[in-house]
Amino acid sequence: MSITQATREALIDWTAPDAEQDALRHTVLAFLDALRDAMPNPCDRASVPGHVTGSVIVFDASLTHVVLTLHPRVGKWIQLGGHCEPDDASVADTALREGIEESGLGSLRLTDSPVHLHTHPITCSLGMPTRHLDVRFAAVAPPTPDGALPPIVCSDESVDLAWWPVDDLPDGVDTDTIPRLVELGATALREDAARRS
Repeated sequence: MSITQATREALIDWTAPDAEQDALRHTVLAFLDALRDAMPNPCDRASVPGHVTGSVIVFDASLTHVVLTLHPRVGKWIQLGGHCEPDDASVADTALREGIEESGLGSLRLTDSPVHLHTHPITCSLGMPTRHLDVRFAAVAPPTPDGALPPIVCSDESVDLAWWPVDDLPDGVDTDTIPRLVELGATALREDAARRS
């Protein structure tokens, strides 16, 4: 199954948290269907009309802190994430890979389903204006033996990287989306943990 088809199926199965997110779910599905037979495919960064990206809000084991990156192009503190790569089987794989690469954490446990969608114009690595259709997940880092926050390592894709308390996000955070993403991510992780117990 292609990453485009896997993304489509994940969004068909996803129950959006509200009417606005459900409308955006239908928008992304329509975009995927419109470019179904296009080359490059809509999950490839070379798709000039826009492309699907995967991102993740990463929590510590207690769900009291999140990792945010100060993004060089966006100029704000946001979640981790990026473009789909040829080896990614799904947009969930993209989100997980990006979360691990950009945080330096050894492993993450990702939510079973997306928690949020967002679309935004951006000039990314294509060097021309395009649109990201971002499928967002939540993940939790493994606990540390002493309960401290796990060490993270800033990659060359970030200006800065830090743990932030969920109730005290930094100045310069993307206030349009990050507080809601934190809320939805924490809820999804608690629900996932309850299902697994």
